[in-house]
Amino acid sequence: MLKRMSLMLGLFILFLVALGVFTYFRFKAGMAMMAKFAPPPAAVTSVVAKPQTWQPILSVVGSMRAVNGVLVSTDLAGIVTRIAFESGRELKKGDLLVKLDTQQEAAQLHSAQARRELARISLQRQSDLFAKKAVAQSDFDSAQSEFRQADAAVEEAQAMIDRKTITAPFDGLAGIRQVDLGQYLNVGNPIAPLQSLDPIYVEFSIPQQDFNQVTLGKKVRVRADGVDGQEFEGVITALDSKVDEATRNVTIQATVKNPDHKLRPGMYVNVDILLPEQAGVIAIPASSINYAPYGDSVFLIKDATGPGAKGKEVIQQFVKLGATRGDQVSVLSGLKPGDEVVTSGVFKLRSHAPVIINNSVQPTNDLNPNPPDT
Repeated sequence: MLKRMSLMLGLFILFLVALGVFTYFRFKAGMAMMAKFAPPPAAVTSVVAKPQTWQPILSVVGSMRAVNGVLVSTDLAGIVTRIAFESGRELKKGDLLVKLDTQQEAAQLHSAQARRELARISLQRQSDLFAKKAVAQSDFDSAQSEFRQADAAVEEAQAMIDRKTITAPFDGLAGIRQVDLGQYLNVGNPIAPLQSLDPIYVEFSIPQQDFNQVTLGKKVRVRADGVDGQEFEGVITALDSKVDEATRNVTIQATVKNPDHKLRPGMYVNVDILLPEQAGVIAIPASSINYAPYGDSVFLIKDATGPGAKGKEVIQQFVKLGATRGDQVSVLSGLKPGDEVVTSGVFKLRSHAPVIINNSVQPTNDLNPNPPDT
């Protein structure tokens, strides 16, 4: 009985060994079959990381403001008798804009001039008599005072006429006219906006923590939607004297050249503050970055490893990113000069995936991109 049980146990063990050998070869054959159906290498583009001179940029938004800008109005009431400018035209300082009716003031001026002439004659007569000791000092002083009063009355009447002759207070571009011929203007009624446009101010705010990077004289670049992608250069000319308690931001003012008057007051603009250049910075195209909540990464291209391996494969490498400029992103850590980085197709890759490199068409990698649709 014992001998029979030992024989059965031996047969069972032999069966298990045979089954294991059969399963192993079936698994190996299956793996070989799967290898035959492995997906082909993915086609990618690449770039070799190398150090370069990097221009850090602090990007903010701002608005344009005229160096001199007013809504021209009148400080005296009257009827418009002449309009001497056209909407949207360049004006020089002192150019006539509007003239109000001054008939009454002109009559008052003539009357004051007549009184002044009489006072002048009286003063001359008193002066001659005083020289001959024929009149008292008080009579001469009285005549002199009357002449000065009469002369002041003439100046007052002339000033009233001048105040009803509204001229451009500075060189600038006139806006749309807001008065008509024959219209009665009350004190303070608008006539037209007037803005000086070259140069022009751009005002923007930066966070308190970035304030130490901004000083007078630093260069800025300004871009505005609808201005054909053109960039305008300027320099920082004023820093506000305090930090806003509500936002903890500091207001900065820069002066920008605007010879073609393409920038207008009130425009919303993007402002780049150019910070000191840094040498030896590694920057790669933004398309190389695989952004993820657990960490940003890139794929490095390496020679394939493993038995019978040939060609290229990729290895995922986590990186720490810095500032962005144009199509490029600076890399603070995780890359070294000479690393070959995948620049397109990163979303479909995984570590050790086989790849082939095709750099016939590269993604954009411009520090100052200017897309045609801007």
